[in-house]
Parts: sequence; structure tokens; C-alpha cells
Amino acid sequence: MTDESSPALEPTTLEPAPAPLPALGDAGDIALLGLIDRLAELLERAALAELEVESGGTALILRKRVVAVAAAQPAAVAAAPTPAVPGAEEAAAAGRDPGVNAPPSVKAPLTGIFYASPAPGTAPYVQVGGEVAVGQVIGLIEAMKLFNEIKSDLAGRVTRVVADSGALVKAKQPLIEVEPL
Repeated sequence: MTDESSPALEPTTLEPAPAPLPALGDAGDIALLGLIDRLAELLERAALAELEVESGGTALILRKRVVAVAAAQPAAVAAAPTPAVPGAEEAAAAGRDPGVNAPPSVKAPLTGIFYASPAPGTAPYVQVGGEVAVGQVIGLIEAMKLFNEIKSDLAGRVTRVVADSGALVKAKQPLIEVEPL
């Protein structure tokens, strides 16, 4: 017996609900986005055109935008000297040739952010006029969220701290200059 006043039920097919999108905001996602931002900043400051990072099954490639430069440049700009050695501009400003008679220096073993002191607001590891011994820590270089102690391979008096604290340094770039005793 059917009641004429009740609506007829139609057969329906059930479709699976779409898979939920991964929610941004998880601590891991925020950390990953922060890492990508830091890598993009490093790429922007470095003399690299591309940076590729692979971890597990995830790969990330960051590339700088290529900006075309007009072929016709003024002669004064084309003749401007470009330093081939890190710190060459400072050496030229100090009146010495960067490749000839360069003072002995402790060089960065890797590329990263240089820190002259163990923590913000504390005294630097070395200062101009101070003495440094072989094996003494002269600073820290942060690379991939790891802080690496940089130890002197020279002994003597510090004549100049070349690298600025908090600045990006490249491998083999002088950090401090030392006058042997």
C-alpha cells in the first residue's frame, strides 16, 4: 500500500567524497616553507643561477630570473674592473693589489652565514690587535641550519676582520687577516 502524499524516493548513487587537501599550518609545512624562503634568499645573494636540493623522495629546484642586458653599454661601464678575488675591492681601497703580497688569512672552509661571536650581544671570538693560535675558534658559519666552528690554521696577531658578522661568506673567502709573530 502506497501513500500518494509521500514523495517518491529515487535511487541515488553514492560518490566518494573528494580527498581533503593537506592543511597548511602544520609545524612541518611551516618549517618547509621557511626553509624554501631561506634557500631563495641564499640563491638571490649568491653567485649561482640555480639551486637544487633533494631529500628522500622530494626534490626542489630554485632558479634565478634571467634579466637580459642591452648589448650596447656605455664604455665607462664596460671598462669598470671586476674583482676576481673575494675581498679584492677592499684590498684595492686599502692601496694594495689583492693578488700580490696579500696578507696571510684564515679562509672560510664552506659557504654560509658568518657569525663573529657565539651569541648575539656577546664579545666576538677575535678582535683586531688580539692574538690567535692554531686551532682557536675565530667564528661560526651557519650552513643548512648547522653551526660550524671555524678554527684558525694560522698563529699571530689579527690585523683585520674581513667578514662582517651576519653576512654570507663563500668558501675560500678570507675571514680574518693574521700577521705572524
